[in-house]
Amino acid sequence: MIKIKEKVAYGLGDAASSMFWKIFSMYLFFFYTDVFGLAAAAVGTMFLVTKVWDSLFDPFVGILSDRLDTKWGKFRPFLLWVAIPFAVIGAMTFYKPDFAHSGKLVYAYITYSLMMMVYSLINVPYASLLGVMSSDGKMRTTLASYRMVFAFAGSLIALWAIEPLVKTMGDGTLTSSHGWFYTIIIFGVVTTLLFWGCFAGTKERIKPIAENKTELKEDIADLLANKPWWILLGAGVATLLFNTIRDGGAIYYFKYFVGESDANNAHIFGMTMSLTSLYLVIGQAANIVGVVSATPISNKLGKKRTFFLAMLVAAFLSIVFYFIPKDNVTMLVLLQFLISICAGAIFPLLWSMYADTADYSEWKQGRRATGLVFSASSMSQKLGWALGGALTGWLLSYFGFKANSIQNSSALIGIRWMLSFLPAAGALLSMAFIFFYPLTENKLENITSELNIKRQSNQQ
Repeated sequence: MIKIKEKVAYGLGDAASSMFWKIFSMYLFFFYTDVFGLAAAAVGTMFLVTKVWDSLFDPFVGILSDRLDTKWGKFRPFLLWVAIPFAVIGAMTFYKPDFAHSGKLVYAYITYSLMMMVYSLINVPYASLLGVMSSDGKMRTTLASYRMVFAFAGSLIALWAIEPLVKTMGDGTLTSSHGWFYTIIIFGVVTTLLFWGCFAGTKERIKPIAENKTELKEDIADLLANKPWWILLGAGVATLLFNTIRDGGAIYYFKYFVGESDANNAHIFGMTMSLTSLYLVIGQAANIVGVVSATPISNKLGKKRTFFLAMLVAAFLSIVFYFIPKDNVTMLVLLQFLISICAGAIFPLLWSMYADTADYSEWKQGRRATGLVFSASSMSQKLGWALGGALTGWLLSYFGFKANSIQNSSALIGIRWMLSFLPAAGALLSMAFIFFYPLTENKLENITSELNIKRQSNQQ
């Protein structure tokens, strides 16, 4: 039985990761185009090149953590060791050097690549921790739900505070380079403390059936033969494609299509929020609703069916979004709320299902490589983010987008597609993958029962 204190501590880790992740997914493209001064197509290409390369780094981290043996366990030490580099490189990513255009592009490639590698070094072990905290499938879904509640809470705080902080730390606008740099330093301090809290409050419990070290080629062969893992990899990429395109296009949608004005500003807890911030914050609040709903719904319908239905509704509502007039702010926000509930329900299910595929691999092959299996989660995040970011940049360029200018009708259509038809396509693709996912609740119960018997016999 895992106590609430440990569940909360586990959630702190993703609160930290998600603060940076959400700032990157929502604002980094905008920072590179409207603050840093890079062309949209160049940024899109950079996102694709750096993330595809970095995705190959994730399995290396999984292999490394599987083979680590410390008094703190295999995965928790990374939360202690990598927290400070995570914060420092994050701040450097949002620093604008006084270079020529080519120098800025090189700087962006280097710092962004380093940031994604450091993200892997702390997030792959953190994700893998779920697989060794409990062997019970429902407890894993509960832990994943705690994780995602804190993840979206961290994202909500980041989105609520980011624009006011940037304006306060800079010259009062969102195009202040100093404002971005100092703001990310503040977030870096917070994320470091949260990662250390996660390290201190969690425990690794599950030991593999076979304690002997396995050959790397055996671990890789097991992974390549793990059909459920491949299906989740595809579903994860498609789901992140759905989210990344919506997130990346939101700030452009409100700045250039809807139009920001003081009349649309909201005042919450003494802070003035733009319509963009309000839209994004409401989305994060709805994500939390979705996360909380995921466990009771999946306990009745099953993880696979819940996943499929959530993506179906999200796809339909995303298509509807295109036809809403830009002056109907109430309906735009309502659809954002409903779509985000569906998106929020997906992620605890996805993380719990990754843990299930690790059990499946151990049950089928007799060997366990939790870190390598969970590296798929980070890999799918980055591949989905890479494809979504690249498509965002290429589409903006293709439709004729020009930063800080009045957009032509073609560019506006492209921006609208990023919040409607393109995310819907990602959701439908995710449904297609998950339709073939074979690990039903009955099959998982049998697998868990057999693994527990083997573990008990090895301990005698």
